[in-house]
Amino acid sequence: MLLLNKRVALVTGGSKGIGAGIAKDLAVAGATVAVNYALDKNGADAVVQEIIGEGGHAIAIQADVSNSEDVRRMVTEVTDAFGPIDIVVNNAGVYQTMRLEEFTEPEFHREFNTNVLGPMTVIRESLNFFGPNGGSIVNIGSGASQMCPPGYSIYAASKSALDAITRVLAKELAPRGIRVNSVNPGATLSEGTKSAGLYGAGSEFERQLVAMTPLGRIGTPSDISKVVTFLASDDSGWLTGEVILASGGLR
Repeated sequence: MLLLNKRVALVTGGSKGIGAGIAKDLAVAGATVAVNYALDKNGADAVVQEIIGEGGHAIAIQADVSNSEDVRRMVTEVTDAFGPIDIVVNNAGVYQTMRLEEFTEPEFHREFNTNVLGPMTVIRESLNFFGPNGGSIVNIGSGASQMCPPGYSIYAASKSALDAITRVLAKELAPRGIRVNSVNPGATLSEGTKSAGLYGAGSEFERQLVAMTPLGRIGTPSDISKVVTFLASDDSGWLTGEVILASGGLR
């Protein structure tokens, strides 16, 4: 039996990397998936076509998650196409390595608008579209909120804020039957981290991280998506307000 049969899921930032992996895994588990993207239409369309090619159901929807009008339109398009929402995965996020001397206000607002305002706006606008039995919200945080690496003060702060939002909203939304949890990836290979030269290029930084990771490797989108699928399912029905560090033991 499929874990998420006939569930409707919205995945923000689903056009590549961890978000694409989550969208695909939710579909494999039986969910109908709305794949959100901000700019990468081709990537989102490719994810949708892969899901459909495997016998699933999916659509791609453009929206800037930090723009409330965009988010309202996105949620309406999801429910018009598929009906009530059961699962929301707030995966959309941005970051930029930046030492304190390089800190700029525009970069601060860019990261907080997407990483903090975005999830809050998506959750707020989707609330009235959950069914009577509630559902599951999974926020994608980051191990940076706990490891606090140099050069990531803005990003780590934004993801620490998301950890707090998860714990607060788990209490606020419990009476509606909506569970709220976070998955915080550690070092994970994706298009973004590879293009930034962080992982996948055999850098000294990567070798040091692997040496510090008890399970001895860099994570993959599949490592994260499996945890998300569990949290989206009824198998995790007694979990809410949890912040799960998915890092291969790296702390």
